[in-house]
Amino acid sequence: MSSPTGPTARQDADEDTGQGSGPNPTRILLADDHALVRGGVRLILDAEPDLTVVAEAADGAEAVALARSTDVDLAVLDISMPRRTGLQAARELSRLRPELRILILTMYDNEQYFFEALKAGASGYVLKSVADRDLVEACRAAVRDEPFICPGAEKALIRTYLDRAERGRPLPDRAVTEREEEILKLVAEGHSSKEIGDLLVISPKTVERHRANLLQKLGMRDRLELTRYAIRVGLIEP
Repeated sequence: MSSPTGPTARQDADEDTGQGSGPNPTRILLADDHALVRGGVRLILDAEPDLTVVAEAADGAEAVALARSTDVDLAVLDISMPRRTGLQAARELSRLRPELRILILTMYDNEQYFFEALKAGASGYVLKSVADRDLVEACRAAVRDEPFICPGAEKALIRTYLDRAERGRPLPDRAVTEREEEILKLVAEGHSSKEIGDLLVISPKTVERHRANLLQKLGMRDRLELTRYAIRVGLIEP
């Protein structure tokens, strides 16, 4: 007797693995400013029956706009993007769509980014270097509302946390507010006060006030020093 083929056989196989797509695969918004990276990540995700990329964004601002207008279940956000970083987008999406699951995809193996990602509402943090190994499982964990940490990062993160706790040192506070961070990033990218005001829907005068506060708070003198600081904290790429 021949083996069954077609949808019934596929359904049986999916039930065996516990990863069946069911009637509704998880709809994913993918945001990364590098088209080649987006293409590679999309190949990984679309190869799975229970996952499907339905929207792509080239920066954090576009990701937020698409999440408003597109029916998605999960956002996979690169941490370093123009206009808005993945962390900035994650914070906004957590407020706008609290039911949306979020994963941060990054090349930075950095505990501060990891904790900031969790504070921003992300379910997990996946390194690009091992995305082919970890991303699919991270997506499934996010959909199950479970946190995901790259296996290679677990020990380092726990060690860092315990070391800080032992010394009585809390995780460092953010040096700037969310609004200041948005303006700092855009200043470092070379936008004028008017352009920044248009992007954030505030007046150029308000932008200038925030910029002056940033210079004073960070002890800096000009745009060049702000740009160096933005690179150092990962708001923009060098």
